[in-house]
Amino acid sequence: MSPSSGEALRAGAVRAAQGVRVGGYYYQTDWFGNMPSDQLSATFAALADPTRRAILARLVDGEASVNELAERFPMSSQAVGKHLRVLESAGLIERRRTSRMRPSRLRGVALRDAAEWLDSYRRFWEAGFDRLDQRLREDA
Repeated sequence: MSPSSGEALRAGAVRAAQGVRVGGYYYQTDWFGNMPSDQLSATFAALADPTRRAILARLVDGEASVNELAERFPMSSQAVGKHLRVLESAGLIERRRTSRMRPSRLRGVALRDAAEWLDSYRRFWEAGFDRLDQRLREDA
């Protein structure tokens, strides 16, 4: 191994400690220092997965057990259970124990907070579209 390749390996190890490599791309994860993991971040992280969004869509109809939820997906009930734990830690669902079952049900508070946060950006985009519409009318 040449000295330059050894240095490259050490530099890669330092970068790996500071960020995440996905595929051929390197994503820096500490650009903003130690950002607190707040409720809104946890909500959006949980919603990033389409399986978890589908689980939430099912729970709109009422509570369901892990096995009932697993019927809809090509995965094991253990895999669905992992998704449920992510949703529960994000505050999007709650699980309770009844005899041998542990049904899950939707909690709306975290979703409401995310919707309110997104709503502020909707107003921003609508104002931009209104300005664009006005500009197009002036040019016509």
